[in-house]
Amino acid sequence: MQIHQLPYADPGVPDVRSGTRFLIWLGRMQLGGQVRSLLWGLLLQLSIAGLPIGVGLAVQAVIDHDGGALALGCGVIVLLGAGIAVGDTMLHRTAVTNWITAAARVQQLLARRTAELGSLLTRRVAAGEVVAVSTGDVEKIGWFVEAFSRFAAAVLTLMAVCVGLVLYEPALGVVIAVGVPALALAALPLLPRATRRADEQREKAGKATELASDTVAGLRVLRGIGGEELFLGRYRAASQEVRRAAVRSARMWALIAAVQVLLPGLLLIAVVAYGAGLALDGRITVGALVTVYGAVALTHHPLRNVEEIAMAYAFSRPSAKRAARVLALGRTTDPSGGAGDRARKASGDLYDPVTGLIAPAGLLTAVVCGDPDAAGRLADRLGGHPAEPGDDHVSVRLGGVPLDELSLDAARTAVLVQDKEPVLLSGTLRELLDVPSSGGVRPEDALAAARCDDVLDALAQASVDSEGDPMRTRITERGRSLSGGQRQRLALARSLVTDPEVLVLDEPTSAVDSHTEARVADGVRKLRSGATTVVLASSPLLLDLADRVVLVHEGRAVAHGTHRALLADEPRYRAVVTRETEDERAAAPEGSPDGSRTARPVAALEGETA
Repeated sequence: MQIHQLPYADPGVPDVRSGTRFLIWLGRMQLGGQVRSLLWGLLLQLSIAGLPIGVGLAVQAVIDHDGGALALGCGVIVLLGAGIAVGDTMLHRTAVTNWITAAARVQQLLARRTAELGSLLTRRVAAGEVVAVSTGDVEKIGWFVEAFSRFAAAVLTLMAVCVGLVLYEPALGVVIAVGVPALALAALPLLPRATRRADEQREKAGKATELASDTVAGLRVLRGIGGEELFLGRYRAASQEVRRAAVRSARMWALIAAVQVLLPGLLLIAVVAYGAGLALDGRITVGALVTVYGAVALTHHPLRNVEEIAMAYAFSRPSAKRAARVLALGRTTDPSGGAGDRARKASGDLYDPVTGLIAPAGLLTAVVCGDPDAAGRLADRLGGHPAEPGDDHVSVRLGGVPLDELSLDAARTAVLVQDKEPVLLSGTLRELLDVPSSGGVRPEDALAAARCDDVLDALAQASVDSEGDPMRTRITERGRSLSGGQRQRLALARSLVTDPEVLVLDEPTSAVDSHTEARVADGVRKLRSGATTVVLASSPLLLDLADRVVLVHEGRAVAHGTHRALLADEPRYRAVVTRETEDERAAAPEGSPDGSRTARPVAALEGETA
């Protein structure tokens, strides 16, 4: 895989059982690039290790006054120099390619998983952690992947040097064959502590990133309550913890680097002292001593790769673990191709087996939950996402078809969930509303239904277009230039444009005033007439316009009916909608004023539907 061929057509299915397994899988996927990098690395390392041979031949030729041997030695040096130049150039090229392609593969996997999970991702993983994984962690993972092939080339080179010296000059070769492996393993006892400190640094850095991300996201609220200094102090303290952890980690790696410099120096001194004695005794030639000395001196180059791979693994393993944790999240099943065909024709009632909720086809169904968090989890589940571990074995059904058996595209076409806090991407209003849709709803109609008149006026005034066209006005990231109610209504218009089979709205009017809320509810009702719409809300203005209202209490749908009937007959519903206290509930008479009970238990409707 070359850089110009990115992105991958298919990044593959990663092994996310652990961080180490993820790194191994990533290395296997990069096998071709790893082999190329290994071969170029061997050319470079062996050429460097072979330089002492040419130098030794030349030195001995000068001593022996042998012109032919001197030319041979010089020729060997020139040939090895060419090998170093070519090997270094191509190794750098292939190593950078491995780094970038590995990082791109991880980023594609993360992007695919983010698109698949949607808003559910940040319910399971902090937004700051997702940012940390997709930026710094990706770089560290790519570093390990590209460093591994160079490490393998270094190990093979060290083995070749040891074997070659034993065969070339056994008296000194045995000393080197014992000393070099000891040097490579000398830092091994220090690695666990260095790894722990690197993990500690990575964990603190991740928490600081999460804190910064959350602070920036809530900056407008913080300014409103005067909390900037408080959160600035918290981030300052977190960043200082990261600095101290980084210093402690750097000390360990500096110690390891010092060991990698000190011990080879001691070995070199021992070899020179022992070899000089052998040369004085006439047991070896001066050229042989120079060759052995040069070979030992140049072992520091492959030994640095050993140190680097240890450092790369220590930093990449926690990063790979975090990436694997994010990539392990997913839908309940991997749908087969046949299910996708069924999805495009799936229609009918929306049924949730967990709560017993039924949203009849073609009606506006309002759902009331006393717990806002439970409402958010229910909205996710209605979109085909299991919000809790215990929900993995069940799936919401649309017309009897389980959503988790459908392909992702088909499931999103069938059911669209608008989160309680929808996100607006930067771009023009026209680009915001240019989303995949059925084509049955025009952007103008969606904006009118969401009552975005004041938003369009504000955008027209801010437009740089001479005609003041609001559709050409750029919206800043997350719509921060707009008020909360304006952002909410634009997001609602975007959802209405898609015109899905089932539209699920979680508190779509929580940020607008009562007058606007009533108008928005009426606009949605008219535009979605004949289509299935589910609204999770507790506003009486919205509930009164719904065709059917369902009360979900303690995780189960316990009653359904019209808003007025439930208000009169169901104390638990009245307590949620009117914020009735326990004392007021106890003092209220049972039943409606006329003694009728039009609110029926959900079990009755389930029997009718069955």
